[in-house]
Amino acid sequence: MTTGEAADNRQAWLRTVAADVARLDRSSSAERAADILRRSITEGALPPGAQLSEVELTEVLEVSRNTLREAFRLLTHEGLLIYKLHRGVFVPELDEADVVDLYRLRRVLEVDVVRGLADREPELPAARLEPLQDDVEAAEAAALADRWPAVGTANMRFHQHLIGLADSARMDAMTGRLLAELRLLFHVIAAPRELHEPYIARNRALFELLEARRYDEAAANLNQYLLESEVAILAAFRAR
Repeated sequence: MTTGEAADNRQAWLRTVAADVARLDRSSSAERAADILRRSITEGALPPGAQLSEVELTEVLEVSRNTLREAFRLLTHEGLLIYKLHRGVFVPELDEADVVDLYRLRRVLEVDVVRGLADREPELPAARLEPLQDDVEAAEAAALADRWPAVGTANMRFHQHLIGLADSARMDAMTGRLLAELRLLFHVIAAPRELHEPYIARNRALFELLEARRYDEAAANLNQYLLESEVAILAAFRAR
């Protein structure tokens, strides 16, 4: 990516943040600011190594420096930002150990959610699956338009909605952090099409298994899916 392209991407991100702020009420606090920044990481707008500017963000988020610093502290506690002495706040760069750890957590969370549907909600209403269907269709449309970062964002939302089937506020909160860290891992693959294309069809297949209420088969499918994804990400790290 050229310097000019990086600058354009940063300006586009700042415009997106400003649009998010416009949708929040005036009582929004550090938690709301942290939510916006976390989503920016999850959607790939803030890559590993990016520095966050207090001057830019206090203006675009319409918050005080103290509020922004509290948001930074929240995200630092989650591992989504790091503070470098005398340099500022940065998005972290993850390593192979993080890949293994995050994918272990994914298998524990996601596969258990799907497998547990047989007991919790064997007759899952079609309306509960509509967000996943929307995510699958959004990824397919973005792929046809050659918008591969958007495919990645649709994939993130698919997995977020998948865990949402558990109806657990704690799991939902954990998922927000997990998916943001995953998006940081994905930046190691320079060609987003290479990363995301195989999972478009796999997400549709998984959705169709859930739609048919074949939960055990869906859980086995998802477990294999995540194992293969972990292998691909590890290979990309080792090829750098």
